[in-house]
Amino acid sequence: MKKIVSILLMLSLFHALAGCTDEDRAANTVTVLVFKHGKIAGDPEKFAQIIRTFESQNPGISVRDEILPASTDEQHQFYVVNLEGKSADFDVLSMDVVWVQEFARAGWLRDVSYLFTGDDKSAFFPGPMQAVTYSGKMYAVPWYIDAGLLYYRKDLLQKYGFSPPETWEELVSTAGYIISRERDLYGFIWQGKQYEGLVCNVLEYFWGNGGDVLEDSRVVIDSPENIHALGFMRDLIVTSRVTPELVTTAIEEPTRHIFGNGKALFMRNWPYAWNIFEREGSPVRGKVGVGLLPSFRKGMSASTLGGWQLGINKYSKHPEAAEKLIRFLTSAEVQKTMALSIGYKPSRKSLYADKDLQREQPFIAALHEVFMKARPRPVSPYYMMMTQVMQPEFSAALSGIKSPADALESARKQIEHILGGER
Repeated sequence: MKKIVSILLMLSLFHALAGCTDEDRAANTVTVLVFKHGKIAGDPEKFAQIIRTFESQNPGISVRDEILPASTDEQHQFYVVNLEGKSADFDVLSMDVVWVQEFARAGWLRDVSYLFTGDDKSAFFPGPMQAVTYSGKMYAVPWYIDAGLLYYRKDLLQKYGFSPPETWEELVSTAGYIISRERDLYGFIWQGKQYEGLVCNVLEYFWGNGGDVLEDSRVVIDSPENIHALGFMRDLIVTSRVTPELVTTAIEEPTRHIFGNGKALFMRNWPYAWNIFEREGSPVRGKVGVGLLPSFRKGMSASTLGGWQLGINKYSKHPEAAEKLIRFLTSAEVQKTMALSIGYKPSRKSLYADKDLQREQPFIAALHEVFMKARPRPVSPYYMMMTQVMQPEFSAALSGIKSPADALESARKQIEHILGGER
């Protein structure tokens, strides 16, 4: 009886296999690659087309892109929880520029140094390359780049005979002059709420005054240069009054709306805003100029580096397919397509001389200098702990709760404690 049952089972298996079509068998050999990333700006179909192009070029790979929550804090938390649990549920991950060091030190990312030779590495801007390199090895590839910019109303500057300011002092005097003659116009708006964007803003004043947070692993955040810079930001609100009090609760979008409605002369923001200002029906269309952020008289302009990087989950079961996707998404061809269709700024330097991009986005050539000078926030595996210290201290100084000197001294002691535990 057992022999008869065995024969029947074998016949059933034979018939099942014989019934499989070529498509069924092909489907069984397809690698499903899970790509985690934040929401892509603009029309989602544009990015879907890019993914379909990859799949058509790699018929053995299917990409399932999964969107994480909008909050970068929640995205970071998702990765930490899952990678700490050695999850293999996703293969490729998109990371904020300040996360790579932390994830690499924790051993959660595959070393991808071998994907690019020396010449290939030099094709990318230096700031992102520094951010993705840990202990001499690359753990991610720069995908697209951001940096702080100064937006200004070129029509109003021309009306009153001013040039775009090169120093913060010039910005204050220009703004003060023009807002005293224009109704319902703020002088200068920026992002001063207690969040990561505040740190990005404050560091640009520190660097523009010759200051920094770390110097050869030494905490120098309470230097005289930084105390002066943070005090200057407070004075923008309470002394010169070219900046409204509302900035202490403002993030990117509210400031973009104010400027976009023609209610501010100057604004600090990221490159994404320019495309919006130039849309049909925009109140400031054709009236906006973009340039380097000012510095203090003895300093040099420096923007905070932003942007996203692509890495491979160390626990991925499909690392070779993941490598192919990263090579594809960071290629010059795809970065150009994303710049034209979505507006993301390429991490490859050569594209800023591309004629098609310059024709569609005339200000992109000027961004090359901005991105070359952009500086990463303190490159440390402990940055996420450091920023949790800096955010409330900077906010306290801007709100007048603490003096700049007291806030920065407190920040120094706390950061020294964070770093001291690992020395």
